[in-house]
Amino acid sequence: MDDPVLLDLATALAERAAAEILAIRERGFRIERKADDSVVTEADKAAERIILNGLRGALAGCTVVAEEEAASGVVFGARPEFWLVDPLDGTREFSGGGDDFTVNIGLVRDRAPVLGVVAVPGTGEIFGGIAGAGAWRQQNGLRSPIRARPCPPEGLTVVASRRHGDPARLQEFVAGRTVARLVNFGSSLKFCRIAEGEADLYPRFGRTMEWDTCAPHAVVVAAGGSVETLDGRPLLYGKPGWENPHFVCQGVRSGAWSL
Repeated sequence: MDDPVLLDLATALAERAAAEILAIRERGFRIERKADDSVVTEADKAAERIILNGLRGALAGCTVVAEEEAASGVVFGARPEFWLVDPLDGTREFSGGGDDFTVNIGLVRDRAPVLGVVAVPGTGEIFGGIAGAGAWRQQNGLRSPIRARPCPPEGLTVVASRRHGDPARLQEFVAGRTVARLVNFGSSLKFCRIAEGEADLYPRFGRTMEWDTCAPHAVVVAAGGSVETLDGRPLLYGKPGWENPHFVCQGVRSGAWSL
């Protein structure tokens, strides 16, 4: 399959997973805790089954690294090409009745994210993109191209984690830059707001895993933005333990600011 067909497959699976997540929230669910004390629900597990069955059924022999399988000890080594799946990013927002939780399906090739889909079940939005081929936002079945923006004259819109992160480190990082506003979101929705040109900068100083970032990273890159480590290098995938270093997601580079 070529990349547009793979993106269509991931989009269809993200839509199915999003519908299942909403159905489970509607009827009610129990909250459990994993070994690392993070929360998990029936919705996380059901969404992951839909995605894994869909990818492995359509792409015989493909490698998929998924959050809940990894938590249960089912982990595959990195390959030249592999999928990263977070079936419900922002479980706390989901279980607390919020809308900023997502379904993330991304494809890595030679350590770089090449395509990704991020579904936002609570709002009905879906974001998708292929590196080098553009990104889009879908709402009510209609797709519109999206593009990251240069920093506007009035200053940066900075997005930050609602529940995780380091506020003091964030303030230190943006010191000396003109910040128009600071907005907090849960989940990978932060990346998507940068990809669609609604925000400009997302410095992340808290812990993240590769399945948290792969799909939205691909969307940001497809939209003309970037995701880099604090020393200005590309954020790569297939790292031992699947844990990311601190990173900065940003829109189109401007002479007014840089890493």
